[in-house]
Amino acid sequence: QVQLVESGGGLVQPGGSLTLSCAASGLSFGSFAMSWHRQDSGDERELVASIAVGGRTAYADSVKGRFTIYRDFAKNMVYLRMNGLKPEDTGVYYCNAEERSPIMRNYWGQGTQVTVVS
Repeated sequence: QVQLVESGGGLVQPGGSLTLSCAASGLSFGSFAMSWHRQDSGDERELVASIAVGGRTAYADSVKGRFTIYRDFAKNMVYLRMNGLKPEDTGVYYCNAEERSPIMRNYWGQGTQVTVVS
């Protein structure tokens, strides 16, 4: 059974920092691209950052220079370091694992809430 368990969310003031963690189990972690998505109430879920198996990263324009995604293959973990947080970063952050070959497989965690408020 595949499980993605996020942690590290919380309440933070603007300009603050948080590091989100996602623990993956039940899958071949080294075969999956990992990503973080967020969703604020009433909005669509949006891609925040992704990291490929080979380590290539990509970021939404809104978080470039402030967020860093990285993974630890030994621990089956993926992280999202968030600096310079803004109120518009508020939302539920979801971890995602995707494998496209030999078949498409896609898994989501349950999410962790991040609230940025003065």
